[in-house]
Amino acid sequence: MTKTRKKALLLAASALSVTGTLGFAQDAQTQAELDALRARVEALESGKSSPANGDFRIGNTVLDVYGYVKADFFYDFDFDQGDTAFVNVIGEPSAATDGTFGATIRQSRIGLRTTTPSGIGDIGGQLELDLFGSGGTAELRVRHANITIGDNWLIGQTWTNFMPLDTYPTSVEFNGPVGIPFARVPQVRYTNSFGTNTSFAVSIEENVSGSNSDDPVLTASAEYNDGTYVARVSGLYGKAQSGNVEVDQTGFTISGSVRPWQGGLFQVNYVNGEALGPYLIGLGDPIVNGLANDVDGYTIEFRQYLSPKWNVGIAYGKEDYDLPTSTGTLSFTELETIHVNAFYKATEDLTLSSEYIYGERNDAPTGRTFDGSRVQLAAQLNF
Repeated sequence: MTKTRKKALLLAASALSVTGTLGFAQDAQTQAELDALRARVEALESGKSSPANGDFRIGNTVLDVYGYVKADFFYDFDFDQGDTAFVNVIGEPSAATDGTFGATIRQSRIGLRTTTPSGIGDIGGQLELDLFGSGGTAELRVRHANITIGDNWLIGQTWTNFMPLDTYPTSVEFNGPVGIPFARVPQVRYTNSFGTNTSFAVSIEENVSGSNSDDPVLTASAEYNDGTYVARVSGLYGKAQSGNVEVDQTGFTISGSVRPWQGGLFQVNYVNGEALGPYLIGLGDPIVNGLANDVDGYTIEFRQYLSPKWNVGIAYGKEDYDLPTSTGTLSFTELETIHVNAFYKATEDLTLSSEYIYGERNDAPTGRTFDGSRVQLAAQLNF
């Protein structure tokens, strides 16, 4: 049942209650109020509560409040990976455990979108916050804060244009599989289209913090998406710095997905470049011993919708670096993850989910490998 439908039914119930209570009152004011209430119900039923169906309006600006409350419960069997399941801590003696239970609500978030008509097109605004403001505690953090002008311009913070957002694997835990870019950065982006299903975008962005560079990053992307097939490429150029050493930071992604049958989804992402570690889930060092650290990574996901309420999926990810990144007592060049999950849509807004995560990393100097497992359950209420 949609939120609009719920509002309409509540208003209808109120109307019936008022009608019953005032059944013998025939004054014109009461009748006018009832007529107005019925008109409001009809507007809600037809989805015409406002031109943009927002939550409320201030002047000619429509505002839409959105977000979700999410509670995650997890159990790490071998190594304590924290509430965001960082596979690169697997193997570290400080993370070793005989079993650790944890819970977090830090994925919960709230956002506000605004739309204001203007002579240069609709002016949009977005401000979204989650609770990852500091390590281990639930404090507010800005995820998105941006302005859009018409269909072409975006100014502010959102996902990097380098990231293949439309083919990002679905997971219960926060990060998802290794082997894919994941970053939100301040930027100025221009987007346009070649036709109905093909778009391109170029941007000037701030670099991610792990690159330690004050130079801007240039990105470009092109995507075809007709609802059944998705094909996307992107490129990035910037700088990375470590001490007095500065290197070029370059990379590209190739992504694609297909819906081969009813409810099925298969998608892949590939990334390759130099000094790109800070953009990836594994957070490999961009520079090691004065040299740019080359990396390639990929993800593969298959998902099947079993019914309108159930879907299940499996995703594999890998990152492979030329040079080792230290995590304390160990140094990795390879990271791998497997996510197996199921989602149940209990109501239109409430989703229950479960996930098994397997992670593996190596220790490059010794040639040893270490692995760890996690089980995670979650409940998410959208609004």
